Amino acid sequence: MRGRRASCTAGLLLPDSLHDEVVDRLAALVREVKVGDPADPEAQMGPLISAAQRGRVEAHVVGALNDGAKLVTGGRRPPGLNTGFYFEPTILTGVQPNSTIAQEEVLGPVLAVLRYRDDDDAVAIANNSQYGLSGAVWGGDVDRAVAVARRIRTGQVAVNGVSPAGAPFGGFKLSGLGREGGGIGGIHQYMETMAIGVPA
Repeated sequence: MRGRRASCTAGLLLPDSLHDEVVDRLAALVREVKVGDPADPEAQMGPLISAAQRGRVEAHVVGALNDGAKLVTGGRRPPGLNTGFYFEPTILTGVQPNSTIAQEEVLGPVLAVLRYRDDDDAVAIANNSQYGLSGAVWGGDVDRAVAVARRIRTGQVAVNGVSPAGAPFGGFKLSGLGREGGGIGGIHQYMETMAIGVPA
């Protein structure tokens, strides 16, 4: 998207009480996104990198629908854009935590929305992943949001949009080992530890 940062984040967890309202608002915003040639100043989102990648994104969406997800908006190639590897920004609801779309990186303009009942349920869903690079928690009660963030197994967590800028960056699980940048924590991965036993 022109003027916006792309993200590999593919999932959004919403409480039952806010689910429908937030999905409706997101869908209205997504439907306004102008997909087109990146050279067009009016375009907000360009194509994917290749036909193969667009095919993978399409396969993820079809697989999610076969797993019981519901297509809210998008999910296809935009009409009129026959040259290039375009795919509409897409929102899926009814996504189950163990489904493929919730477990794998789509790397395309697809948002999988999952419901949760309470904080414990949200943390369990967030941690039910082989990845753990970054996450975010939003809430009116900052102390509660930070308490939830502490329980999520990712390298970084932004609370209410505040990213831990300048902190060492890296992930847990299959999102990698070690940290880069951000002070002494980022330097440790370049060091070797030596232990010496000294007689008493």
